[in-house]
Amino acid sequence: MKKKLLSLVSAAVLSTAVLAGCGSQSGSAGAELKTGLGTSVSISSSESATAETEGNAQADATIAAVTVDGSGKITQCVIDIAQTKIGVSAEGHITSDLNAEYPSKRELGDGYGMKKASAIGKEWYEQADAFAAWAVGKTASDISGMAISEGYAGDADLAASVSIHVTGFQSAVLEAVNNATAGGAHEGDKLGLGVSTKISNSEDATAEGDGVAEAYTTISVLTVGKDGKITSSIIDAVQAKITFDATGAITADTSADVKSKNELGDAYGMKKASAIGKEWNEQAAAYAAYTVGKTADEVAGTAMTEGRAADADLAASVSVHITDFNNVIAKAVAAAK
Repeated sequence: MKKKLLSLVSAAVLSTAVLAGCGSQSGSAGAELKTGLGTSVSISSSESATAETEGNAQADATIAAVTVDGSGKITQCVIDIAQTKIGVSAEGHITSDLNAEYPSKRELGDGYGMKKASAIGKEWYEQADAFAAWAVGKTASDISGMAISEGYAGDADLAASVSIHVTGFQSAVLEAVNNATAGGAHEGDKLGLGVSTKISNSEDATAEGDGVAEAYTTISVLTVGKDGKITSSIIDAVQAKITFDATGAITADTSADVKSKNELGDAYGMKKASAIGKEWNEQAAAYAAYTVGKTADEVAGTAMTEGRAADADLAASVSVHITDFNNVIAKAVAAAK
């Protein structure tokens, strides 16, 4: 029995070695890449309610995912925007469905409806893809130094395929490149971006205090190897809170810089209330690390108790809910191509 078991183990080791040496079978066979995520968030389009019109608490979160090679050049780039519009009445009530789905612009696809109004006849996602394609092969210096005229692409060739404002794209891509780290990705891996937004934490204003329209966007950026396993993983979230009073007037500073939870770091303030003494970004990083080497199905099959990790070892580093994490990871793996 022992000889048979030893033979089986030896065969498995030999098989693994053969597969690792075969580029077509390995999840990651090429040179090492860095993976990066960047966000650029604005709430400046928010408008107060009036006697005639409903108010609009709006968050526009531009999100960029990149892979970067050893020379600092972008090898893959994906861009999306989570545009969340939350209705506010002149009585200070949230009028939008708190349980509604809020698809990103990329998820909306042709349903976003830009093509019919576009001077170049292209839908939003087509223009975002054109900008991403333009960014490939460029460095952070190239992105920061790109020609821009009144918010639009200054280069005629780029402007022919991207007629919308590009400052948000530029900012998010630049941040993604600057944030890129070696997390296990290699040449040949596919980059994926997953986004999910909810507004269920929004609350009406009262006579005692302001209401809040909260656009909560969870983000996954990852790479997938040829074997379908995740090779690098980043998780982040943008929690845009737009306050308003009992008359529906926006009271938030609409020019404020809205940072993601990873950008906030310790300033987010979860550590002091955490049962495991860890900040949100630390827990998100721990869960992202846990997903590396797994398939989307394996991640989806993670044992949970009331939305939290059931495994004691995982729960020791991740005490927050993981259902939203799993949702965006599944989207990112499906989008990786």
